[in-house]
Parts: sequence; structure tokens; C-alpha cells
Amino acid sequence: MFLNKWRHYILKTTLSVFGVDEVKSVSVMEGDSATLNINDTDIQKEDQIMWRFGHILIAHINRKNNKSMVYDDKAGGRFRDRLKLDNETVSLSITNTRTTDSGVYNITSKRSETPLNIFNLTVYAHLPVPVISRDCASSSSSSSYCSLLCSVVNVSHVTLSWYKGNSLMSSINESDLSISLSLPLEVEYQDNNTYSCVLNNPISNQTTHLDISRLCQTYTEHGLTILYTVLISAAGFLLIVAAVMIFCTCRKPKKVNQEGKYDLMLIRL
Repeated sequence: MFLNKWRHYILKTTLSVFGVDEVKSVSVMEGDSATLNINDTDIQKEDQIMWRFGHILIAHINRKNNKSMVYDDKAGGRFRDRLKLDNETVSLSITNTRTTDSGVYNITSKRSETPLNIFNLTVYAHLPVPVISRDCASSSSSSSYCSLLCSVVNVSHVTLSWYKGNSLMSSINESDLSISLSLPLEVEYQDNNTYSCVLNNPISNQTTHLDISRLCQTYTEHGLTILYTVLISAAGFLLIVAAVMIFCTCRKPKKVNQEGKYDLMLIRL
């Protein structure tokens, strides 16, 4: 949350200070390359061009001596060996992007130190597959309904939704990093409709389809089977214990009688 607020603060401050109206938004998936393209010929004609990440200088083009330099050891070394500069178009590319590359990038001229273009780069992490499970902690208002949960972990800037066919039923949004995100759903045991849980961000999505027969009906039958098995096993164990006790009880008097007979024989002798 703090990082997002700081990022928005930098963007807002840059726009207000330099009066730049347009911000170009660029979105990529983590691991892909991001190119911040400059199509303005006036900018391309500038003698000296500088690229900054926030306020940190990361690249410099000097047309007077036809030299360029990338400072990929800056910003804590996060860009090391991943920055590429096009001397002709002055566009900047970031290879093998990471979520930490998200932020505000601006290009300025040495002559004016005024931002000529501002880019807001967002690098999205790969989405996990949503997991649908039985919600054992929730009790349904009716015994004919099955309570379910669709869950994901370690996600940010996402929307988690339940769909019935192609119709949206419910959804929840998360902007900042969430350790766990869950969305409940109740369906009838005999429901034949198609349900799916969808996790998406602006450029990708992951979908898990609901198998009601596996999670609800089969779950109930399996539970009853386990219960019956436990009861039968317990009954069998009690019968064995009872049989052993009866056997021991019957043998003890017989042993005493045998010993008594032996004592009588000794007395007669």
C-alpha cells in the first residue's frame, strides 16, 4: 500500500510541477519486455536526452559526440543488464521485467530539464489459478445448498469473480498485495448450471470451472461412507472386547475348580 501511494505521489507531483498533461500508460506481464516509445520528432532532435526512473538518472544520450550511456547500476541495481537504449528513436526498453520495475519514467532534455514525456509503467505478476473448495466454516441456510469458496493468495491489482455461464454473479477487487483473497458462493446440490471462478487483471486472467458433483454431492456421500465405516469398525471392536471378556470370565471359575479338586486330592492322600 505504501509503495503504491508513493508511486502515485511521484506521478502527481511531476505532473503538477512541470505542467505535463499527458501520461502514457504501459502495461506488461512480468518477464516480458517493456518499451517506452518516443514518437515525437522534436524530442528526437534534442542534443542531449536523459531518462529517469522517478528522480533517478538511468540513461543518457549525447548527440553531439554520438554517445549514449545506461546507468543500470542505479536504483539499487534493479535494472542491471536489462536496459537498452535506441539512439535513433531515443526509446528505452527494459528486458525481463519485474514487478519492482513498475513506476514513473520520464524523459527530459539537458537544455530545459523539463519532462518531455512521462510514462507510467505497470508490470503485472503472473496470476495463480483460483482454487475452489468446500466452505466447511459456513453453514448454509438450507440443507439443499452447498457452500463454496474461491480463493487465491499473494495477488495485487486483481479482480476475483464468480460467473454463472457468461453472467457475472459477484466480484471483489484488490489493489494492494493481499495474502489471501476469497469469494463465497452457494449453489444447490442438484444445480446443472455452469459456474466458474475468474481471476483477472487488466492484461490476463485465470479461470477455474466448478465441478458441483465432486465438491458437493460426492463430498456428502463420501462423508456418510466414512461415518458408516467408523460406526461399523467401532461396533466390531466392541464385539471383540465383549467376546474376550466373556471368554476370560468363563475360564476363571473353571481354573478355580480345577485347583480345588487338586487340593482335595492332596488332603485325601
